[in-house]
Amino acid sequence: MSTNRATLISKSHRVLKKHYKPFSPPAERSLFEHILYGCLLENSPSDQADQAFAVLLQTYFDWNEVRVTSLNELAERLSCVSDPIDSARRVKTALQNLFEQYYTFNLEEELKNRNQKNLGAAIKFLEVPGVPEFAIQYTTQHGLGGHSIPVNRGVLHACVVLGILTANEAVKGRVPGLERTIPKVKGIEFASLLHQLGLDFARSPFSPNVRNILLEIAPDAKSRLPKRAKKVAPTKTSAKSKKTTSKGRESAKKTAGKKVAKRPIKKKSVASGAKKKKSPSKKLTKKKPK
Repeated sequence: MSTNRATLISKSHRVLKKHYKPFSPPAERSLFEHILYGCLLENSPSDQADQAFAVLLQTYFDWNEVRVTSLNELAERLSCVSDPIDSARRVKTALQNLFEQYYTFNLEEELKNRNQKNLGAAIKFLEVPGVPEFAIQYTTQHGLGGHSIPVNRGVLHACVVLGILTANEAVKGRVPGLERTIPKVKGIEFASLLHQLGLDFARSPFSPNVRNILLEIAPDAKSRLPKRAKKVAPTKTSAKSKKTTSKGRESAKKTAGKKVAKRPIKKKSVASGAKKKKSPSKKLTKKKPK
């Protein structure tokens, strides 16, 4: 499985370079800014994330003002991204939880005060509850200089279709062997290409273009491609039953105003074996005179 996985990951890089152009976000941002940008980028293209990040910088006085802004207002400001509500929620939650954890937005200074210089300690420093995993992976790659390739839900689902991941592995939110297969010098490029595939797959999984890319990477993925739900056509019998019920209603309406004739009550017939009683007068008439 690991050999096949590495082969598919390497082939994915070659194929994706033919279909997408890599993007390279600015590297001079602070750790805090990288985290917030990662919250915006997770389910949106880079141009939308750039626009949304610029809105945050231009609209609000500082990050604390963003932190105390209502979710609905923040979502309205971030309407340029694919998922405004979810993006606003990620940004707001990350801001709130990081501030409650360290009481500062200057994470570089806090790291220096804690004397946590190695990469592993710095990553653990960022792993605050409420901060999305994608944003931590993105910040590790762009802010800490580590080799970490961020993946979103679309990437995970696409990797399951390609056979790189199993469904159980996808639940963990990681792609084993990704960083071992892709060298660090190619990490940023591959991450941007893979991110674009994940976005396209999440937005339109039945797109012929997306399916062709997946099948170019893994021809045996055809059986794992998502399938459309079949529409159940109405049966002829159901149509006939509708006609009969409508006719029955019409006839019922016509006869509703008419009076029903009373049927004559039939008298009970005497049983065939029973004898009729003769009246006393008839008995006298039959007697002969003396």
